[in-house]
Amino acid sequence: QVHLVESGGGLVQPGGSLRLSCAASGSTGSIVSMGWYRQAPGKQREVVATKTNGGITYYADSVEGRFTCSKDNAKNTVYLQMDSLKAEDTAVYYCAARRTLGLATTAKAFDYWGQGTQVTVSL
Repeated sequence: QVHLVESGGGLVQPGGSLRLSCAASGSTGSIVSMGWYRQAPGKQREVVATKTNGGITYYADSVEGRFTCSKDNAKNTVYLQMDSLKAEDTAVYYCAARRTLGLATTAKAFDYWGQGTQVTVSL
């Protein structure tokens, strides 16, 4: 079993930045990729970024060029640097991990996920 704990959410003004962190513990040797998905009220879950241990990265079109996903394999930690934030980025952000090969581009493709952290972009 893998346990994921997110941190770094909060309130930020449009155009601002936030950095999310997620530390994995437990059976971390089984993880082959980690990433983030989000869910806003009334909307479906959306994978925003995912990164394999080998460095292959996926970004949703909605965040490409604004968000950066990085991963410290030694620390079993994944980060999401979010710049140029927009009101439509407001959501609960979940850290997630996958134990099989291949990039997770849908939330269902992840095997583990955290409790989530709220990101609110507003004046």
